[in-house]
Amino acid sequence: MSQQGIGTRCVQAGYTPGNGEPRQIPIIQSTTFKYDTSEDMGKLFDLEASGYFYTRLQNPTNDHVAAKIAALEGGTAAMLTSSGQAANFFALFNICECGSHIVASSSIYGGTFNLIAVTMAKMGVTVTFVSPDCTEDELNAAFKDNTRAVFGETIANPALTVLDIEKFAKAAHSHGVPLIVDNTFPTPVNCRPIEWGADIVTHSTTKYMDGHGAAVGGVIVDSGKFDWMAHADKFPGLTQPDDSYHGIVYAEKFGKEGAFITKCTSQLMRDFGCIQSPQNAFILNLGLESLHVRMPKHVENGLAVAKFLQEQPQVKKVNYPGLESDPYYEIAQKYMPNGGCGVVSFELEGGRAAAESFMKKLKIAAIETHVADARTCCLNPATSTHRQMTDEQLEAAGIPAGLIRISCGLEDKEDLIADIANALK
Repeated sequence: MSQQGIGTRCVQAGYTPGNGEPRQIPIIQSTTFKYDTSEDMGKLFDLEASGYFYTRLQNPTNDHVAAKIAALEGGTAAMLTSSGQAANFFALFNICECGSHIVASSSIYGGTFNLIAVTMAKMGVTVTFVSPDCTEDELNAAFKDNTRAVFGETIANPALTVLDIEKFAKAAHSHGVPLIVDNTFPTPVNCRPIEWGADIVTHSTTKYMDGHGAAVGGVIVDSGKFDWMAHADKFPGLTQPDDSYHGIVYAEKFGKEGAFITKCTSQLMRDFGCIQSPQNAFILNLGLESLHVRMPKHVENGLAVAKFLQEQPQVKKVNYPGLESDPYYEIAQKYMPNGGCGVVSFELEGGRAAAESFMKKLKIAAIETHVADARTCCLNPATSTHRQMTDEQLEAAGIPAGLIRISCGLEDKEDLIADIANALK
C-alpha cells in the first residue's frame, strides 16, 4: 500500500474488508473483549499474541486508522492518542526519563513548548532550545551526554517557520538519538518527514486530518528505521528487560519496526490512558479519506490571502512560507514543493487596537482558538491566548500585539479576500 499514490492511501489504506464485512471501518464501541480461556487472555498480557483485551491500550477501530496514517507517512507502526499534546508527550517520554535531556527547536507551538520546558522539567527532563535557523555548529553544541531526542515542527504554529529536517536529522543521528517531527500543518500530503531523515512523526489529528473541528486526537508514527540496539546504553527502556512484562526486551522481540510503538502502548498508554475514543477515530478516518483533496485547496486559499495581505498598506508584515518574499521560501520549496498549509500570520499597523477592530469586522472568518479547519478562523494572540503579557513581552516572544493568525478554510478565495478587504477598511 505504501507504494501507491497518497490519494489512494488516504482512501484505502489501513482496512481491507473481507467477504461480507462492513465496507466502512466499523466502530468497535466496547471497553472489553471476550476470550474462551484464561490462557488465551494471558498470552495477550505477556505480549506473546496479538489481540485486544481492553480499549485503554488498543482498539480495532483505532488500529485501522493508525495503520492508515502509518501508510501515509511511510512508517512501520503507529498509535492514536487522545490529543496532539498526548502524542508529543508520549513520543518524548517513551525514550526519556528523569535525568534525560532534549534538544528542541525554539519555534514550536506554545503548548508543546510548555510541555517540554515546564511540565517535563518537573519530571527531571531538561531541554535546550535552539533556533530553527541555527548553524550546524550551534545545533551540535546543544547536545549533551544525556541527550535522548531532538524535536521540531515541520511548519511551526503560529510562527510559520520551516524546519530544515535534514540538518536536524543529521545532527540527531551523529549523536545517536532520533529526530521527532510534529508534521501537523503540512500533513503527509504535502510533506513526509521520514523521507528526509526523521525517525518519529507526530500529529495533532484535530487539525487538517480531521479537518472539520469535530474530533480531538493525536497520532505517533514510527519510521522503523532507528537502530535502538546500536545505541543500547542510551535507551535502556527499549534495550533492557522490562520487568513489568516478564523481562521482554522490546528492541529484540519486536525489532526496529515495532519496538517503539509496542513499548509506548504497553507502558505509557497502559499507565497514562490517553486513548482516542473509537468514535473519534471513526470521525478522523472520514476526514483522512478527503485529506488529499482538501489540502491543495487550503494551500491555494492561504497563498491567495497571503499575496493579497502583503500588498495592503495597513499590513506591516506577512508570514507565509509560500510567498517568494518569505525568508523560509527556499527551504519550503525543498520540503514542500506543492505548498505547506492554509495558515497565514500577519501583523497590522496600529498594534492591538487595530487587530481587535479588524477582527470585529470579519463576517466569514470566525474568531476561534483553532486552526486547520474547513471553515476559516482567526485569532489575535495578544487579546486571547497571550493576553496576560504586555506589549513589550509579546514583542520579545516574537508575537507582536498586532499579530493575527488566520487559518484559511475551504471557502472561495475571492470571498475570503473580500471579507478581509472589508475588515481592513
